[in-house]
Amino acid sequence: MKTPQAFTPPDYDVADVEAFQALARGDCPSHLQQRALRWVIEAAAGTYDLSYRPTSDRDTCFAEGRRFVGLQIVKMLKIDKQKLKKGDDNG
Repeated sequence: MKTPQAFTPPDYDVADVEAFQALARGDCPSHLQQRALRWVIEAAAGTYDLSYRPTSDRDTCFAEGRRFVGLQIVKMLKIDKQKLKKGDDNG
C-alpha cells in the first residue's frame, strides 16, 4: 500500500458533510457530533497514522503538523480536568 502524500485532503462522504453542517448550524445530534470529531482526529489530522514520509522531509513535517493538531484534541479529551483546576498544566 502506498503512503498517501502528506498534503492530500482526507476522504469524506455525505454523512461526514452532514455532520459538519449540522454542527455549524448548532443542531447536531450526538451521533453526528461524534462522527465529526472522529473524522477530524482520524482522517483530517491523521493522528494515528505514521507521519514519516521516506521520500520527503517536507512531507514528513507537513504530516507531523497535521498529526500534532489531532494529538492536542485527543489530549483535551483525556485530560484530568480536576488536576487542571488545581493548577497542574499537564493534567
